[in-house]
Amino acid sequence: MSNQGDVIKKVDFQKTWPEGWKVSYGFDLIEIYGLNNRCGHFFSYTTRMGKVLDLIQQVIPPNAKVLDIAAAQGNYSLSLAELGYDVTWNDIRSELADYVKLKYEHGTIHFAPGNILEIDFNHSYDLCLMGEIVEHVAYPDRLLKRVIQLIKPGGYIIMTTPNGSYFRSRGHRFSKCLNPSKFENTQFKSDADGHIFLLHLDEIYSLAQTIGLRVVKTLLINNCLTNGDMRLGWLLKFLPSAVVKTIEQFTQGLPFSIQEKLNSCIIVLFKRLEGCDKLEKGVREEPWPKKSF
Repeated sequence: MSNQGDVIKKVDFQKTWPEGWKVSYGFDLIEIYGLNNRCGHFFSYTTRMGKVLDLIQQVIPPNAKVLDIAAAQGNYSLSLAELGYDVTWNDIRSELADYVKLKYEHGTIHFAPGNILEIDFNHSYDLCLMGEIVEHVAYPDRLLKRVIQLIKPGGYIIMTTPNGSYFRSRGHRFSKCLNPSKFENTQFKSDADGHIFLLHLDEIYSLAQTIGLRVVKTLLINNCLTNGDMRLGWLLKFLPSAVVKTIEQFTQGLPFSIQEKLNSCIIVLFKRLEGCDKLEKGVREEPWPKKSF
């Protein structure tokens, strides 16, 4: 996979930056600028980003309106803007907007900082991207319902989230939590420390059915080698990238019952049913995976 740092403008670190900018820059050094491109974080991030960008281009054309929710340092937003989409960046950390602007070169990008559950938008979107955010909220169902309000009838949602069924996952199941309110004071924290619920595929399908979404496509990606888990990170320093990619592609082709144990990330493409229920050409509806829970 090509390094997104080849596309996104690199900025020079400044000691006077706000602390949030410094933290974001630290992630950018690994994720898009390839400072340590032989580690699990780099491989898992670039794999996820490549899959999401490809999926977006499959279902909506350039110039379509995309809302990037909890977009952080804006790498998806900037990449989509450069691909020709009309992008709106959103994050609860409003100070990051100016950091994203430092990396901007061309394309259409708007900024709407604030809590997605509270702020108002002037128009609806063809697609909303929810990248690694649903696991940070106390009420994943309420977040999805809110996002449905922001997309056009027949519009799409792409959600990425850690896979609760991954064999190394340790986290709460949302469907078994009788009192999510106890997590309200700890939600919205960034990084893995802020994970509240780790959703499972059956929970995602159930949520979709109850709130008016169709699951169009599901992908399970990032195996334990790609992640550098189980002390496999040292292998990434020596294995050619092509080998790592081949192993990743192999695990993505296994039966779902095996994939969900070996792959740590879920990517889901939802379609809003109300008003328009026709799938785009070349995109098939995803049936319930043939597995037992």
